[in-house]
Amino acid sequence: MLYIWMMSLIFYRYTFFRFSPGDLSPPYWINMGAMAISTLAGSLLILGSQDAPFLHSIVPFMKGFTVFYWATGTWWIPMLLILGVWRHIYKRFPLTYDPLYWGAVFPLGMYAVGTFQMARALEFDFLDLLPRAFSWIAVAAWTVTFLAFLVTLYRAARTAVAK
Repeated sequence: MLYIWMMSLIFYRYTFFRFSPGDLSPPYWINMGAMAISTLAGSLLILGSQDAPFLHSIVPFMKGFTVFYWATGTWWIPMLLILGVWRHIYKRFPLTYDPLYWGAVFPLGMYAVGTFQMARALEFDFLDLLPRAFSWIAVAAWTVTFLAFLVTLYRAARTAVAK
């Protein structure tokens, strides 16, 4: 719930206060990852509730909050993508390697896993394509981030040798 409050405050700031492209940092993706982890936890509790009688009475609650966390994380993705376009294309903020971009990689994979388990737990077969797509998106994000890291190391090594 803390991350939902944080997302609300961040959204409030974006909506009502001026901010620069430098204020939009990659770790904002971590909020989506927290929602994905909560989705995964709820889904696993729902799936395990058949073997845990003490969970039977709260299964409807768990289902509702699991979908709520998933919907919140899903809503956060297009907002971050739009803000990323605003930051790098509209405001021309340079897109260079930053170790903070690793904070955007994990949440994408976690979203794929959380969505997969939720679809399984709630029998939401209409979501079957989403986890597969986000798995590939996560692999692509990991690859791009890793390649950018290697390029940065290579440039730093060349600069060090040149001195």
